[in-house]
Amino acid sequence: MLVMNNIIGKDIEKAAALLKEGRVVAIPTETVYGLAAHALNEKAVMRIFEVKNRPAVNPLIVHLADADLIPNYVSDIPDIAGKLIDTFCPGPLTIVLPKKAVVPGIVTANRDTVAVRIPAHPVTRQLLKMTGLPLAAPSANPSGFISPTRAEHVFSNMGDKIDYILDGGACNTGIESTIVGFEDGLPVIYRQGVITANDIRLVAGEVLQYAGDKMLAPGMSAAHYSPHTSMILTDNIDEEIEHNKNRQLGVITYNEYVASVSKGQQILLSENDDLQDAAKALYAAMHRMDARGYDVIIARRFPDAGIGLALNDRLQRAAAKS
Repeated sequence: MLVMNNIIGKDIEKAAALLKEGRVVAIPTETVYGLAAHALNEKAVMRIFEVKNRPAVNPLIVHLADADLIPNYVSDIPDIAGKLIDTFCPGPLTIVLPKKAVVPGIVTANRDTVAVRIPAHPVTRQLLKMTGLPLAAPSANPSGFISPTRAEHVFSNMGDKIDYILDGGACNTGIESTIVGFEDGLPVIYRQGVITANDIRLVAGEVLQYAGDKMLAPGMSAAHYSPHTSMILTDNIDEEIEHNKNRQLGVITYNEYVASVSKGQQILLSENDDLQDAAKALYAAMHRMDARGYDVIIARRFPDAGIGLALNDRLQRAAAKS
């Protein structure tokens, strides 16, 4: 616990100093905890990939203190992108735009676009302003594993590999940002988040859903967000429980308990039938289930609309590794 206390703390000045030195620091955002480094320092960014064991083909998001800084790193901001930024930033929205040469290729997986975001978490906003740096920051977990929404999640999975974990409490949103690019003048969703297609449509008038298989942005791997325990996503949870009745199993369910399994084996994500509550609780529930040593985790599919699309996306990718 002493080691944990030395690594986890609330000292923003310490985190800022480490980042300026080219070190890697875990930081809180409203979505998940990120593993941050100075985005223009290639050696520091390389350390992110080493610590996470992240494939070099998977680009990173650059976090900025304010939307006014975006033109420093991108060469063009379409009018629609500007409207989305004005509406949703700071917040859980990432925009993919043509990059300027100042952004190193290691950040963008050598693509000519860069993903940028203005986080809303007050601690990280203060950190960004204190450092004056753009921070490249994927989720602070081993590549492909469950994203962390608490400082202790970061510590348990990579506390011995990084210099500091800036503790900002539990993440309020709980899943990664919505990522939007642009094709033929129209916004295209590359990754679902709590900002939904309908939210974007209200601003942009039209929005497309990316259906290709190229990794144009973070979080697009077929297998991702996965616990060590085998995971099953199902529309018929009772049938899946019966099929696995001879195995030690845990159940993650949305708005009601399952009668055929003891409540002690279940985690209910929302007592109020609220998808935002469920999103906030999802990854913490997956971490808790993974620590219990079950043979399998069975998750009930969410309603396939709105934020439910984003939650099903995370669970589908988590189950794909099993």
